[in-house]
Amino acid sequence: MYRQGDVLIVPVAEGAVPTHVPHAPKEARDTRGRLVLALGEVTGHAHAVVGPGELVREPGPFGPLLLHLPEGGRVVHEEHAAITLPKGWFRVIRQREYVPGSVRIVAD
Repeated sequence: MYRQGDVLIVPVAEGAVPTHVPHAPKEARDTRGRLVLALGEVTGHAHAVVGPGELVREPGPFGPLLLHLPEGGRVVHEEHAAITLPKGWFRVIRQREYVPGSVRIVAD
C-alpha cells in the first residue's frame, strides 16, 4: 500500500481487475504528459504518474480509479516526495471526509 497526501494507492491482484469498466478519457494526462490521479482544487498541484500507464474508471459515487503500470512508474507531486511503484494494477482511492449531511472528497 502506498500513500501520497490524500491519495491512497493499493495493489490489485491481476485476476481481480474488472474488464467491463471504461478507460479514463484522454484528458487524464496534463500538458506535461503526466497521468493525473488527482488534481488539487485549491493549489492546482497534481498527484500524477510519470511514464507509460493508463487509468480505468470504476463505477461508484466517488469515481474510484484503477491504474495500470505495465513497466512500473513514479507518482510525483509538487509538495510530496515521489513514490516508485512496481509494474501492475493499483486501485487509486481519494481520501473522503464527512460533513453534516454528506460525504465528500477532501479538497487539496
